[in-house]
Amino acid sequence: MLVFWKQRLVYLATPKTGSTAIEAALESLASVVIQRPPELKHTSAHRYWRFLAPYLQLAADEDFQVVAVMREPLDWLGSWYRYRQRDDGPRPERSTAGMSFNQFIEAYLSDPQPEFAKVGRQSRFLVPDKGPGVDQIFRYDDMPGFVGFLEERLDCEINLPRLMVSPPGSLELDGGLETRLREELQRDFSLYNSLKD
Repeated sequence: MLVFWKQRLVYLATPKTGSTAIEAALESLASVVIQRPPELKHTSAHRYWRFLAPYLQLAADEDFQVVAVMREPLDWLGSWYRYRQRDDGPRPERSTAGMSFNQFIEAYLSDPQPEFAKVGRQSRFLVPDKGPGVDQIFRYDDMPGFVGFLEERLDCEINLPRLMVSPPGSLELDGGLETRLREELQRDFSLYNSLKD
């Protein structure tokens, strides 16, 4: 999470949307930088508005604009699956090594979810059931649009490094399983599709 005091702007780091690269490029410009632990780095809209927004609003005497990035839901889950394929993962119970993408999605759709499939939902991160959500959401596949917005607001040129890139891997998914996933994540797909406008 990054807070730009002068510009009254807050960037919430949606997991698996290039947040490490964005923070690396912008941390020197931010007034507040929260990169560790992951629970704080990836502060959701709900937690921001409940805990941090009142403090910032009181100190600045005005609200901050909150922005974030969203990835296409199937691609987002694929990134999680590929990221957890790494051999250097710190927690073996979160590893997806040796399993197919179908197996990962089956586990994601199960109740309860095994540890390796507990990755949450972008819709809950960005637009909680109660309270306000993110003011403006940018599409991950239009990173130049997001960078252009940031360059205009921060009045500087921004070059994003390539960091924390997930290893390559097959993301083939059975048709029936994809249908189930799209039904289960209807809110996520609808939110993402609404960003085209």
